[in-house]
Amino acid sequence: MKVLALNSSPRSQGQSKTELMLSHLVEGMKKAGAEVEIVNLREKKIKPCTGCFACWTKTPGICIHKDDMSAELFDKYRRSDMSVFASPLYHYSLNSVMKKFIERTLPMNEPFFVKHQGRTHHPVRYPYPKTVILSVAGFHEPEIFGPLSAWANYVYKDVLAAEIYRPGAEAMAAARHGKKVKEILAATVKAGKELTETGRISSETLDKVGRQSIGDLDNWSVVANLVWKTCIAEGITIKEFEERKIVPRPDDIQSFMQIMAMAFNPEAAGQIKACIRFVFSGGVAGCCHLAIENGRVQGHAGDPETADLTVYTPFETWMDILTGKADGSALFLENKYRAEGDIDLLADLGRIFARP
Repeated sequence: MKVLALNSSPRSQGQSKTELMLSHLVEGMKKAGAEVEIVNLREKKIKPCTGCFACWTKTPGICIHKDDMSAELFDKYRRSDMSVFASPLYHYSLNSVMKKFIERTLPMNEPFFVKHQGRTHHPVRYPYPKTVILSVAGFHEPEIFGPLSAWANYVYKDVLAAEIYRPGAEAMAAARHGKKVKEILAATVKAGKELTETGRISSETLDKVGRQSIGDLDNWSVVANLVWKTCIAEGITIKEFEERKIVPRPDDIQSFMQIMAMAFNPEAAGQIKACIRFVFSGGVAGCCHLAIENGRVQGHAGDPETADLTVYTPFETWMDILTGKADGSALFLENKYRAEGDIDLLADLGRIFARP
């Protein structure tokens, strides 16, 4: 089986969730014996269809544009047994790069108006390959793909082999090395094998790919919003945020506890059993505590019964320390904040709450 896998994501260098899913699907296809070519459309020059219909009249079956579509991609598409359209979800549909490719497949049809099963359509000049739609979205609800699915089923009704949709893709990328994400990617590999071997994907496999939960997505959304706020405040892009390994800046006590939970390093914590109390003043006032035990941390609002370490600090001062804008040791010596209890534990915070 010859498969043409088209990736229309503009992102690369590990940023693309579309590419992540597609690479695992292709892995499964190859394991089952398929001959697969991946084409990154961002690297190709494809002019938009101008609606001149020359491919129907002057040069039947051949587009008059001289670009990578006419010179290379159209022929590969029409000679493939199966094509995969892999695109991030933009405005509830395929992105413009993929749409340009699809619109330039107009020479696959002839211009005449005929009816088939009550629908007017253009007769086929070249048989269409079996079609797979793969898309990812940042939103968490599977229903987000409804408009795309309706379009795919209308346009490719007779050749649509499978639809693979992954919501919560940003959360999946953030937890890429977690158990649940590994299960999702393993199911995507299995989907590729099933497609090659049977021409379809089982409902069980599709559920594992598209509906398996990654975790508490509501909490993840809070952190994601902090990332966006931090990028806006710093005047940087998401890519720059990731490259510079910036810590998102909490703006209240609840989000502070969530960021600390995400930054917790169980290996560094080892056998530590401790309760750390924070008493915040200034623009955000209140208290919370972090309970560390058995390689886990739990954040709680309010005061604990007892605490091994209590940190008294203006909220903004501690957030400067947390995000690397200030040196915690220097500020402590300058009496910008104070601590009571196990001071050695205070010195260990940077190690315990820093992912390796």
